[in-house]
Amino acid sequence: MGAGSSRAEPVIADVSEHFIGITADFTGAKILFFGSVGGPGKLVVVVSGPAHDISIGNKVQRAGIWMNSDSVTFKNAPSFYRVLSSEPLDEWLPLSVREANQIGVEYLDLQPTEDIGSAKEADYRAALIRNMQNKDHYGKAEGRLKILGGRLFRTDVFLPSNVPTGDYSIKTYLIRDGRIADMEVTPLNINKTGIGAEIYRVAHQHGALYGVAAIIIAVLAGLGGNAVFRKS
Repeated sequence: MGAGSSRAEPVIADVSEHFIGITADFTGAKILFFGSVGGPGKLVVVVSGPAHDISIGNKVQRAGIWMNSDSVTFKNAPSFYRVLSSEPLDEWLPLSVREANQIGVEYLDLQPTEDIGSAKEADYRAALIRNMQNKDHYGKAEGRLKILGGRLFRTDVFLPSNVPTGDYSIKTYLIRDGRIADMEVTPLNINKTGIGAEIYRVAHQHGALYGVAAIIIAVLAGLGGNAVFRKS
């Protein structure tokens, strides 16, 4: 729970599952996010996946073929990002609060690893957000959070089939009079399980071994296929 949970009017939040296992036949998941508030106010929920350096390339057409030209890397960008709120944010949440807490994709602190100038940075930043939205890793608009009886809240969080793995944080903000009255952080872990997890582990921890094994398997599969065709 967040540090503010001991105050007189805390936010208490939880999820139906704290671990999502991704298997070979994973097609996405839906988890229930719920909780209560101890006093009046509006709610904002920010779901963030693990931060990574993410590169975005610029495609140019040469001799009729689209090719990657230069690219820009943004450091510590969230691999997954969603915002949910009890009411449309543009109607009541001050910009200063959104900027300070990175609420909304337009307020994410996306910093390039090199100084590329403000105009070029803005173009690549927009391209990065657009690319992540196309993959359904960033939300295109905030989702809706239902508050029941003024105290209880709930919503569904949808995870796509290509959801990034790792440790997630779900931050719930209670906003009162345009200021944060309380905040709660709920953890969520998404990771591969089963044979897919072992293959992923070997591929990343023993890259050379995995490459050799993949070549051997491919060769054996080819030899097996040739034998079948010869018999037929």
